[in-house]
Amino acid sequence: MDITKFNAIINELFPRELLEEFDDDYGFTNTSNNTIKTIGFSTNLSIEVIEQAKEAKVDLIITHHDAWGFIYGLKDECIKRLKDYNISHFWIHGPLDYIEFGTCTSLMNKIGIDNFIRFSEYKHSSVPGIGEFNEAKSFEQLVEKMRNELDEPVRAWKNHGNKVKKVGVLTGAGHSTDQIKFALEQGCDTYITGEASLYTIQYAKFAGVNLLVGSHTFTEIFGVESLAKRVKETDEGISLLELKEEHFELNHV
Repeated sequence: MDITKFNAIINELFPRELLEEFDDDYGFTNTSNNTIKTIGFSTNLSIEVIEQAKEAKVDLIITHHDAWGFIYGLKDECIKRLKDYNISHFWIHGPLDYIEFGTCTSLMNKIGIDNFIRFSEYKHSSVPGIGEFNEAKSFEQLVEKMRNELDEPVRAWKNHGNKVKKVGVLTGAGHSTDQIKFALEQGCDTYITGEASLYTIQYAKFAGVNLLVGSHTFTEIFGVESLAKRVKETDEGISLLELKEEHFELNHV
């Protein structure tokens, strides 16, 4: 596979209107290597991820996030190393959040949601996906499932005594009280996201909705994996490798 073929696959997987809506929220950071045999994937682009890719002889890195410009100096250093190591890099943020196989849906699959009522979408701001279990679960069961799948100490607030049936999910930065309010209006008893502030926690308690908070990185990795697997389906000769990131957001050893 080459870069042109990879680009064509992205355009086949994602609706044109979605790519146009987020035309500045995805793309290539570097295209040094035109021959793609091994794809590495992670949520974030970082020095650590690039060094792993170098050791594993990765040709293309796919990430959800590009190196953030407000982490001063990081993007320049990433681009330098990508060029030095002859590694291409593609990132896709907004479109991957709002595609049916993307970040939100992939996490819902991981926790065992049976019925997808609505997918996450963007309407002036991010709107949570909504899903339902066929059989209600105890809050403790859901917490254990989340912790096992993310392999990190998910924070959890049990704010009512009923079992979990209908869940709102917004991966990454889903900490807005507006997003929890939307989930409540859809009849959700539990809300799951990847970041929380004081206001997130206070509102969930006041409104009586359970709150589970993983990390931004590990609530979103499954969506990147889903994309990588779809690329591989078009060329079985491609090898996939998850580039491991630390659980630094929760100081998890």
